[in-house]
Amino acid sequence: MKATHFDQKGRVKMVDVGLKKITERVAIARGEIRMSPAAFKVLQENRVEKGEALAVAKTAGIVAAKRTAELIPLCHSLPIDSIDVRIQFLKDGRTVQIESQVKTQAKTGVEMEALTGVVVASLTLYDMCKALDKGIVIQNIHLIKKTGGKSGTYTWGGKGS
Repeated sequence: MKATHFDQKGRVKMVDVGLKKITERVAIARGEIRMSPAAFKVLQENRVEKGEALAVAKTAGIVAAKRTAELIPLCHSLPIDSIDVRIQFLKDGRTVQIESQVKTQAKTGVEMEALTGVVVASLTLYDMCKALDKGIVIQNIHLIKKTGGKSGTYTWGGKGS
């Protein structure tokens, strides 16, 4: 596998996507935030003292996905067609799953935007809930699926995929 972010002398470079075809590209990323059952219940019942934690986290994830190129030096600035951040309470009574889907018509993919959306939404929930539980863990952040471009479709197959 060729490292694309280095030139022939091993120096960092931004990939030139100028000759690539514009295609529809979609990326879905997912992560989890694990907390105490008590904190989970407060969040699920929308009783977090700082306010509407889920709405704030979704908004933060959307904003972060839009600003990914400002945060990650070698990412291209992309025209985003849509961003959807979904938050789901898992049945274990302590895990919140965050999923971000980003779409574009562009010359390069939106995997980093989807991942950034998950990370920042997770960090926002952490911030909103940290007074309830100091032991919150953000975990399992990964790309679930990406479509479009020369490399085609990728679907995550589980551990070590």
